[in-house]
Amino acid sequence: MGTIKCLIVDDEELARSLLKTYVAKVNYLELVADFENPLDAIKVLKEQKIDLLLLDIQMPEIKGTDFAKMIPAETQVIFTTAYSEYALEGFELSVLDYLLKPITFERFLQAVNKLKTKTDKEEVEDSIVVKSGYDLHKLNYDNILFIESDSEYVVYHTTHGKIMSNQSLTALEKKLPAPIFMRVHRSYIVNKNKVNALKGKDLTIEKEIIPVSARYFDLVKKNIF
Repeated sequence: MGTIKCLIVDDEELARSLLKTYVAKVNYLELVADFENPLDAIKVLKEQKIDLLLLDIQMPEIKGTDFAKMIPAETQVIFTTAYSEYALEGFELSVLDYLLKPITFERFLQAVNKLKTKTDKEEVEDSIVVKSGYDLHKLNYDNILFIESDSEYVVYHTTHGKIMSNQSLTALEKKLPAPIFMRVHRSYIVNKNKVNALKGKDLTIEKEIIPVSARYFDLVKKNIF
């Protein structure tokens, strides 16, 4: 598998030093930077793809649980905290894991291995099974043009037509491989390899027009163009 790029955000220097030591011991992890203030990490998160964020929760500038809502969806989060009372809120944010300080290396390795396993699986798989009514469809990623949210359903726009499935677009976003798919709007996920052009604030895929929201516009320009 490829290298997993990570950031450490913690207002305690000793905590950052310990995590940096742990990261250095794992050959598939690459530490891009570490920050005392989470707001300083925003620039890095915007400028390059970060696979993993090791994030403290109780910090003076902004709570980690609030900061986790601001980062790109493709970045997985492991909370590192001394406070167990935030566990429920953390898991409601669908974070990868929740580590209570003091953190042992064994527990750290268990957490980051979850992302390694997930990444390895994505590299092997090239399709997704979609349930539509009583039917199951195996869709190759290369045949999916984009996915559109429609109330409680999502619509897969494929090279062979449309398939509707009772799914959440947010849950689907976490399931699809980030190197291929990207959310560009609250109602749209696109196959990056199928995008033809960016015209104004709209993407074109074949003859279809997909709007890009302000939240994702800079990421779209960076990651697709």
